[in-house]
Amino acid sequence: MDIELETDRIQDFVDKGNYHAAMNIALSALNECRRNDDQAGVDKFIDIIKGIAQMLAKEFGSQG
Repeated sequence: MDIELETDRIQDFVDKGNYHAAMNIALSALNECRRNDDQAGVDKFIDIIKGIAQMLAKEFGSQG
């Protein structure tokens, strides 16, 4: 898997506000990395998922 290509693809969906698709792609990429015993890739996609979750909280969460 080309991690940079997947990262760019995820970012395109985030930029469009399609967080659902971005999360799904990130989770799929994480699972592929797990199957391939690529711990660095797993860690990368966990960080991406955390970032998307933080964006969701900032944009849609309660402000308090």
